[in-house]
Amino acid sequence: MSGESCLHQPHPQAGPIVSVSSVPCPKTKTYSYRGAVGNKYVRLNVGGDLYYSTVQVLTRQDTLLKLMFSGKMEVFTDKEGWILIDRCGKHFGLILNYLRDGSLTLPKSRQGIMELLAEAKYYHIQGLVDLCQHAVQDNKQKALCVIPVITSPKEEERLIQGCTRPVVKLLYNRGNNKYSYTSNSDDNLLKNIELFEKLSLSYNGRVLFIKDVIGDEICCWSFYGQGRKLAEVCCTSIVYATEKKQTKVEFPEARIYEETLNALLYETLPVPDNFLLEAIRRHAHCCSHSEDDEAVELRERVRRIHIKRYSTYDDRPLGH
Repeated sequence: MSGESCLHQPHPQAGPIVSVSSVPCPKTKTYSYRGAVGNKYVRLNVGGDLYYSTVQVLTRQDTLLKLMFSGKMEVFTDKEGWILIDRCGKHFGLILNYLRDGSLTLPKSRQGIMELLAEAKYYHIQGLVDLCQHAVQDNKQKALCVIPVITSPKEEERLIQGCTRPVVKLLYNRGNNKYSYTSNSDDNLLKNIELFEKLSLSYNGRVLFIKDVIGDEICCWSFYGQGRKLAEVCCTSIVYATEKKQTKVEFPEARIYEETLNALLYETLPVPDNFLLEAIRRHAHCCSHSEDDEAVELRERVRRIHIKRYSTYDDRPLGH
């Protein structure tokens, strides 16, 4: 076993390890650390997480840890001799790895990088601070999601048939209209676009969202699973006023959510329960656009099935 290894198990002679959160705070004493560089281990209690390292590693760079373990700064120990550091120990193993090697594989999530950055700043590890800050900046420059825009029917067919994920398509073509719009049509057009963007952010990576700007309709949602069309929600209709026709644009938010959850059931095999899918289709066809109690109950049922099926496979957040 390397003397520089970071362990969560005690040294054979260290006695039992007890989380500091589960026992009364032990008596501590303060002294200046005088341990020799040749000592095999230094025992560290960082916010209740226990680590071993060596003085050689802890004093390798000009950091707060070097001050602590070169005798220039007072340190606290508990009655068992563990040196106490009053910080969260979640990322302290990464801190030690960076001090050993001068390089590090950063956490995948932005939140993890920000947490590590805060610890690096506390311990005054400038190289690690720079590494985290560059990673945060790179993440800002990356697109949150990419939405293809269809320019031909062949391109649409290629995208849908070649995709293993469910597909949600929004056809938005305001210019394809020879009639005037009703008073609230423009507002509803924007609401459809905003919902499309919200869903694309929530389910990015699990659903392919595409935009169509060349279709015959003005505003229409289409939902695909396993290469075939599951449902369509057309948001426009023609209404007749005095001596003129107008285009009415609607915003059937509840049904769009239902059909998106329905498509998510096709995310992986096996094919979802046909009885449930048929009940959803019948309900969407016969109900008005207002979301009554039955609609709320049905949508919640689909959501619970969806969460139960996929929450055990990964830790990605589910959209709501």
